[in-house]
Formats: sequence, C-alpha cells, structure tokens
Amino acid sequence: MAAPDRPNLAPFIDHTLLIPTATPDQVAHYCHEADRFGFASVCVLPVHVRQARELLQGKSPAVTTVIGFPLGANTSAVKLYEAQEATDHGASELDVVINLGWLKAGECDRIYKEMAALCEETGQCIKAILEMALLNDAELKLACELCMDAGVTFLKTSTGWQGGATVDGVRRLQAISQGRVGIKAAGGIRTPDQAYALIDAGATRLGTSRGPSILQQLSAPDE
Repeated sequence: MAAPDRPNLAPFIDHTLLIPTATPDQVAHYCHEADRFGFASVCVLPVHVRQARELLQGKSPAVTTVIGFPLGANTSAVKLYEAQEATDHGASELDVVINLGWLKAGECDRIYKEMAALCEETGQCIKAILEMALLNDAELKLACELCMDAGVTFLKTSTGWQGGATVDGVRRLQAISQGRVGIKAAGGIRTPDQAYALIDAGATRLGTSRGPSILQQLSAPDE
C-alpha cells in the first residue's frame, strides 16, 4: 500500500485501449472506468473517438486518441487529416508518433513542420511519441528539441509496441526538457511501485491499460 503522502495516481493515468480487436462494448467499459476512477483521460483508437466523446460528455476524463499509430510513417497530409477528424469527433488530446525515418535521415525540417502543423491546425494537446528504444542519445535529444520547438504539450516515451517506459528513460526526457513540457510514460506499467517510480523520475502522465488494477492494488490490505 502506498504511503499516505504519495499523490493520487488516478489523475496521472490515460486509461488506454489500443488493441486492434477493441469492440464498442470494451470502449464503453473503459469510458465507464475512466469516469468511475477519475482518470485523466481514456485513450482509444481513432475509430472509437466519437463513441468515447458521447459517453464522456460532461464528465471529467478527456478523450485521447493516437495519430500515425504505431509506426509514424504516414504522410504529413494523412496525419493532419487524421488529427483534424479526431478533433472534430471530440478528441482533445492527440498522441502522435513522430517519423523515425526522417529523424534517422537527419530530415529535421520535415519533422518540425509536421509537428508544428499538427499543433497549430488542431489547437489540441499534442503528445509526441518518441519510441525511445529505437533512438540513440543524440537522436533522442534532437527529437525532443524539434518537438518542443514545434509546440507539443508532452513528450511520450513509446507506443508500447517497441519496449515500455523506464525510470531511466523518463529521467532522460526530464533532463532534456527541463520542465518545458509534460512527460508521458507509457508501456508496461502494471504496479503502483512502477507508477510512483516513474512519477518521481519526472512523469506527469502515465499511459496504461492497467489503471483500475493499479488503484485496486493500492487499496488492498497489507499482507
């Protein structure tokens, strides 16, 4: 059980349902849990945004969706259309996978322009998904700087498809960002200890499908 002075985890959590087999019934269940537990948002695939917005209308959790997920290799025009449509359907937070091929090729201007257009044209909270497991230190620093200069609201560790969040990874993002933007840790977060360690390292949002389980572990009696 967490110490009494530890922060409430619920407002940190994006309750995430990004499996390809997600059904409307599962989306409804996740929205109900997001409202019940007081999570920051429910994170669903673009096709489910309209349903999630309808279910959460007038309630506190935001609706998050993913753009260019999971590879980031869509054209900029497709990403922008996807982001604008998601916004029209009710998403207020957009987790965008950056173009890793452009980053590896040193095409910095294209990354900046793409992310800046998404920020400016949608006016929404943009979380740049960096896929840290695939980047060396220099690439990570460059990606962070480009995304922050473009106006993103958060830097996000990963999609969860190429490795998960680590304390070291969050610390690296914190050292680079120096508080300019939020940090979202995502992938493999299953326990309160993991969640608190990531928050202590600098995470301001946690992406996980295990939010209810994590909170229930906190309320379980000590052995």
